[in-house]
Amino acid sequence: MDFEYSAKVKDLIARLEAFLDEHVYPIERQREAWLHDPANLWQPWPGVEKVKQAARDAGLWNLFLPHEYAPWSPGLTNLEYAPLAELMGRVGGGSEFFNCNAPDTGNMEVLAKYGTPAQQERWLRPLLDGAIRSAYVMTEPQVASSDATNIETSIVADGDDYVVNGRKWWISGAMDPRCKLLIVFGRTFEEGARHQRHSMILVPHHTPGVEIVRPLSVFGQYHSPGGHAELRFNDVRVPKENLILGEGRGFEIAQGRLGPGRIHHCMRSIGQAQRMLEYMAHRVEERVAFGRKLSQQGSIRQDVALSFCEIEQARLLTLKAADAMDRHGNKVARDLIAAIKIVAPKMAQLVGDRALQAHGGKGVSGDTPIAGLFLTNRYVRLTDGPDEVHMAQLGKLKIEEYTGKPLR
Repeated sequence: MDFEYSAKVKDLIARLEAFLDEHVYPIERQREAWLHDPANLWQPWPGVEKVKQAARDAGLWNLFLPHEYAPWSPGLTNLEYAPLAELMGRVGGGSEFFNCNAPDTGNMEVLAKYGTPAQQERWLRPLLDGAIRSAYVMTEPQVASSDATNIETSIVADGDDYVVNGRKWWISGAMDPRCKLLIVFGRTFEEGARHQRHSMILVPHHTPGVEIVRPLSVFGQYHSPGGHAELRFNDVRVPKENLILGEGRGFEIAQGRLGPGRIHHCMRSIGQAQRMLEYMAHRVEERVAFGRKLSQQGSIRQDVALSFCEIEQARLLTLKAADAMDRHGNKVARDLIAAIKIVAPKMAQLVGDRALQAHGGKGVSGDTPIAGLFLTNRYVRLTDGPDEVHMAQLGKLKIEEYTGKPLR
């Protein structure tokens, strides 16, 4: 087991760090101020395309797409991508500058792995170019969607078309004016095996019958420009060639999509935790209370030490999961993917809480990125499945594994 990054990855890390220093950190607060101004609601920050073009020119583009997806992939493994995603994750929403942002990454992987040549030409190419955005449409308000067999939205064949009817919510990115594609998960069959009743279909966002009911706020914020929307599909008609892979294969596609997406969230959470720890170290070294620097207080040093230990533990588990995905595939690595999805955002939330406490009032303000990163990791514990679902799955897997072997 080699813990040293390859020369290729070290070079990419150095180039990415330099890019962040030159193009991203200097505009971070300006961009945040723009996105939180009600006058700019649902409009992208005007400088985003300039930074994206600079990233593309620097060869820091679409780094997420695993090497097996030739010819679109830059050739990285999940393990090689991990430290790069960690760096991109240090800035909230920063992955967009490199075209490595959810939900587009997962949607591009679906199209690269399962799409027909026609689907890839129409949708994958503009997504890879960063010319459009997309949304993944799965969660529903009236059922517990963490058990996706509950999904009720219907995808019913009618002549040369499918007709989509249903209600969805927490559809990330759907408010963005650049969002042109919806990948919809819905029910095609009422009978048969539970995991073979659902399908996925490509729905152009502005198809007649697609209704934006309302945007949803997260901790009082709208997360403009993409946001999270409640949608209604009212007899939405799309041609049959928009179906992905085949009828009843929705779960098969979903499992292929969600594994990488989950670990990408964790990579970014580790970068966010690392940044919050660094802010904490600077803060406690420069502040004096009761005649001593905060950094000289034993409890503060303990918080810094524990945070370092927890970040390193999560980082190593992330790398192990990424390596298992590369070596054995997402299905075999599902226990490690579940484990890190449980561990990483909770760890980042804990580190963020310590950093907030060390900063005092400044920590909950907009003067540092800590408050935003802390809140991000609270809702990441729900995205792509809540903690409880991953723990239930992981516990079941481990019980089966351990009881299938004799005790020694």
